[in-house]
Amino acid sequence: MSTDTKRWTVVELIGWTAEYLGGKNVHNARLNAELLLAGVLGLKRLDLYLQFDRPLRPEELAEFKERLRRRAKREPLQYIDGTAAFRDLVLRVDPRVLIPRPETEVLVQEVLDWARPRNDLVAVDVGTGSGAIALALATEGPFSRIVATDAQADALAAARENHAHAAPGAPVEFRLGDLLAPVRGEAFDVVVSNPPYVGSEEAASLDPEVRDWEPATALFAGVGGLDVIRRLVPQAAEALKPGGLLALEIGAAQGAAVRGIIEETNAFGAPRVRPDLAGRDRFVLAERLLNPD
Repeated sequence: MSTDTKRWTVVELIGWTAEYLGGKNVHNARLNAELLLAGVLGLKRLDLYLQFDRPLRPEELAEFKERLRRRAKREPLQYIDGTAAFRDLVLRVDPRVLIPRPETEVLVQEVLDWARPRNDLVAVDVGTGSGAIALALATEGPFSRIVATDAQADALAAARENHAHAAPGAPVEFRLGDLLAPVRGEAFDVVVSNPPYVGSEEAASLDPEVRDWEPATALFAGVGGLDVIRRLVPQAAEALKPGGLLALEIGAAQGAAVRGIIEETNAFGAPRVRPDLAGRDRFVLAERLLNPD
């Protein structure tokens, strides 16, 4: 991109950038070009075309070039922009944490639907990462207290930052430690988690944006991807009150296996496997038995 003399307009820059990113095998190259430029100009993406013939100022073009350089290296857009939308929240994200997915918004909705007729609930979000689940539940649901745990101190720091700027009044507390160890001896109405569930053998098939940029500790869980879930489910059985809900996000091919893990504890009612927005198995829900064997 020559910038010494040319005055690039919005529409010219979108067209050039889409072609450039397409050559770098970036999916949805034109959408990426629009979002990169919208972020620089402080506009909504569709509003770019209301200013399609506007020339960029030198400082805007310089910032755009830097963002484009990062995107060409397959750094995710959300890390470049520094934010990600999750339900009603705008969260700060960087390589300390996974980028919140639309699928996880559905997991939150499953928990909210279960919680709706109840009140004064206490929940624990295991492996909170950015804090997305905990903060969404705390701001939308009938929860008087939510504990968010994570084994990674830098992830927990990111979650605390999101609490401070996105939902400062939310009744969420953060604890460092593995799975449910930080809340041992406490009882909860809900245990919810989007745990690592990608099999280590799947790494080569992931997009570079995921494999090379997002934290491996939040993605991978051994061969088959079930190592963390196998440890979490028995701990959840100990932590849940009778009748309490276990809600997990899982891999699309893991429904039967996770159902079996839950059934092996003899502590839960029949697990229910629910689909994501694309119709793939993505969530497993189960209630703690009132009188387990």
